[in-house]
Amino acid sequence: MDLHAFPLVAIILAIAAAAGLLAVRLRQPLIVAFIGVGILVGPVGTGWVVADGTIELLARMGIAILLFLVGLRLDLHLIRSTGPVALATGLGQVVFTSVFGYLIAIALGMDSVTALYVAVALTFSSTIIIVKLLSDKRELDQLHGRIAVGFLIVQDIVVVLVMIALTAFGQSTGGSFTLSIPLILGKGLGLVAGIGLLMRYVLPWLLHHIARSQELLVLFGVAYAVAVAALSERLGFSSEVGAFLAGVSLAPTTYRDALGARLVSLRDFLLLFFFLDLGSRLEFSNAAEQITEAAVFSVFVLVGNPLIVVLIMAALRYPVRVGFLAGLTVAQISEFSLILAALGLSLGHITNATVSLITVVGLITIGGSTYLIMYSHQIYRRIQRWLGVFERSGSRRTEPPDDSGIDVILFGLGRFGSHLADRLNEIGHRSLAVDFDPHQVATNTRDGVTTMFGSAEDVHFLESLPLARARYIISAIPDLATNLALLHNLRHHQYNGTIALTAHTRHDADQLRAAEADVVLEPFASAASATSDALHELLAPRREPEE
Repeated sequence: MDLHAFPLVAIILAIAAAAGLLAVRLRQPLIVAFIGVGILVGPVGTGWVVADGTIELLARMGIAILLFLVGLRLDLHLIRSTGPVALATGLGQVVFTSVFGYLIAIALGMDSVTALYVAVALTFSSTIIIVKLLSDKRELDQLHGRIAVGFLIVQDIVVVLVMIALTAFGQSTGGSFTLSIPLILGKGLGLVAGIGLLMRYVLPWLLHHIARSQELLVLFGVAYAVAVAALSERLGFSSEVGAFLAGVSLAPTTYRDALGARLVSLRDFLLLFFFLDLGSRLEFSNAAEQITEAAVFSVFVLVGNPLIVVLIMAALRYPVRVGFLAGLTVAQISEFSLILAALGLSLGHITNATVSLITVVGLITIGGSTYLIMYSHQIYRRIQRWLGVFERSGSRRTEPPDDSGIDVILFGLGRFGSHLADRLNEIGHRSLAVDFDPHQVATNTRDGVTTMFGSAEDVHFLESLPLARARYIISAIPDLATNLALLHNLRHHQYNGTIALTAHTRHDADQLRAAEADVVLEPFASAASATSDALHELLAPRREPEE
């Protein structure tokens, strides 16, 4: 079909919108739909799109904005707050997947360079997809959600370092690798130092004036990201590295959230062209052979990555349930894997066939892991008996320093639980507060409240609690499965006091009442009722006093 660029782009965008609608109905990420559209309109399909300058330029802009936003939202405090588990799990999964992925690739007959690229591409998981799915399930603030986001940040940092290393390796293949190392390090330190000076002396003052106009703030963000990316490429690094560093330099500012929120839509739109460009470059000349290889690698990612997370977190004495829910989030490869493959292709390290293989694995694992994460709790209940072999009895248990006088045991020290602890202390109760977040246990120092690390779902852990002296047990944890498990375990220990459990929805409240909980706390419903009464009193017409 011989069309000019403008109507051709219009047709492609219409197809992408239709494919995106289908993906949403199938509860799949838009990445899957966009790659499919790229294949459909590329040389393999209709042939409407070939790898040309326009599509490639828009694709590179999309990648620059993506890396800029990753750097902009880099929260190292989140890694610290989740303790060593984020670093141990993130780095452990990277090492495991890289080593075993490389061995599998070599066993399938690949050369060492191709095997290395494939192995590293299998390592990284999609922060965008995982955060979106966990947010939709309202699990982003739960322990497994925070741990997952923590080790995904670790992966994001690792992928940037890998890009720097690959770019350096690609530049040094024609000359002396030993002599190029000091030059590369010098350029890198110079780039980081320059950005550091901008962070210290220029950007805070400049953003204060620019932020007076929201449109100008967005324009500045895009211009700054692209400019640093171009400078990075000029110095011999990839443009992705520069865009990431540009985002990191703005992360400490007070404007990062406003800027990030306004660039998300632009990122999503421009990434469409990256996947179109990627799809237009795919080759399926060895489709039969690639199907076998893609199936092997997909099973490895879907099963092996979650398993290593479970093992690492079990070694750190976290319950298997938390490790399993966090592990499912790495059961896919990410858009960074595809960016890495595209970088390898541009450096001449791998062929289009290898990029096609990585893309097919991406389609399979992204699609499959989406359903795994969506139905994670149901899956866990079905395979819980087999995962029990990894459970470490008495894990991460600490004895309360002094349980004399304790009459309330409170599970959960989030916002609701912390308010309950303060209120219980005010009315004269002494509480033992239990939480499975090490950060919460370490930072919650309240008079009259003893904090303790432990899991509400661990039946053995309850043996270390003063159940005989506690008249009330309160769970401020809104998760239905956790509360039902706690209720069952307390009955197993023949606890005779009052049990109060928390529910955020009417369905969960009905389930807890059906399970015969003594008291069901509904903070959202109570807050809505109190707010309604306050508004009624405020807005009701006041009567004039009678004379």
